[in-house]
Amino acid sequence: MSVLAAIAVLGLLIVVHEFGHFAAARLQNIHVNRFAIGFGPVLLRYQGPVTEYSLRALPLGGFVGFPDDDPESEIEPNDPNLLRNRPILDRAIVMSAGVIANFILAYLLIVTQIATVGIPQIHYDAGVVVPEVMVNGEINAAQIAGLQSGDIILAVNQEPLEASSEAVRTLMQRIQASPNQPLTLTVKHNLETLNLKITPQPGADGAGKIGVTLSPNQTVTRTPASLLTAFTSGAKEFQRLTSLVFRGFGSLFLNFQETAGQVASPVKIVEIGATLANSDLSNLFQFGALISINLAILNILPLPALDGGQLAFLLIEGLRGKPVPGRIQDGIMQTGIVLLMGLGAFLIIRDTANLAVIQDLFQERP
Repeated sequence: MSVLAAIAVLGLLIVVHEFGHFAAARLQNIHVNRFAIGFGPVLLRYQGPVTEYSLRALPLGGFVGFPDDDPESEIEPNDPNLLRNRPILDRAIVMSAGVIANFILAYLLIVTQIATVGIPQIHYDAGVVVPEVMVNGEINAAQIAGLQSGDIILAVNQEPLEASSEAVRTLMQRIQASPNQPLTLTVKHNLETLNLKITPQPGADGAGKIGVTLSPNQTVTRTPASLLTAFTSGAKEFQRLTSLVFRGFGSLFLNFQETAGQVASPVKIVEIGATLANSDLSNLFQFGALISINLAILNILPLPALDGGQLAFLLIEGLRGKPVPGRIQDGIMQTGIVLLMGLGAFLIIRDTANLAVIQDLFQERP
């Protein structure tokens, strides 16, 4: 059930994003002939009076199609309600509406969580939790030392990690400052307390790394809030999450080699969502909000095949007084789609191969 819940949340985010484009076009009486979730071969199709609605095989997003360049369209090329014949502002509203819809959805999910489940009250315990030991094809320091997902690191070189939000930063600083230098981690594994020797490996920037994600050792209790408090507290939480996502994208571009392995496919996203739902189904609200913000910011980047790429073409058109030639736009967008699909397929294969159930399957082979 938790996996289905996570898939449902991810599907909702895609539907809302594409519906933002669709609604912005239809509200301006712009012709829309396709509304698709996914790419590639059609699995399910419904032909409405004006628009074809479809579910497709590759779960890497979706698209809203316009009849502007459809050779089978019976609409006159000079029809003022074709997207290409509308002013730049009208087209910009359509192209940015998906991003806006995802931001609105993220905020509403946070507000709903606060109003129904409550405002989180955080209590810190000693140590730092290891949510995940990364598996990227090469054996890392954590695997060599025997560190496992779910372990709690209580001390480094006999120095306790206090019950504080700063414990993660303290541990990270010690690891980064110790490339090729052995450290002793006091680790709570299930009911045992172990001392593990671990030697951080130097990254591209020379800082030590051990190949894990870290999070505070904390428990969260919630007190439901009034509707007014939910909206005001939701705004603060929305701002905090958006800031975190922006910083994450900044780290990805500024330190790509170190952070590229953290880029996840829908398979990994569903796995994370299912894990959160298993511990507490209400976590899906914040999970959905965080992924929705990620989806919005990703799509606004000026990259081919994304909304930001289309907006970049509109900006260039506004500056030069005429649109970029169609063959150039088509070439750039088609190249972007191929690269996006290739990256998506690679990430899906990688993350599927790293699923625990797949790893166990291979380990059971004689």
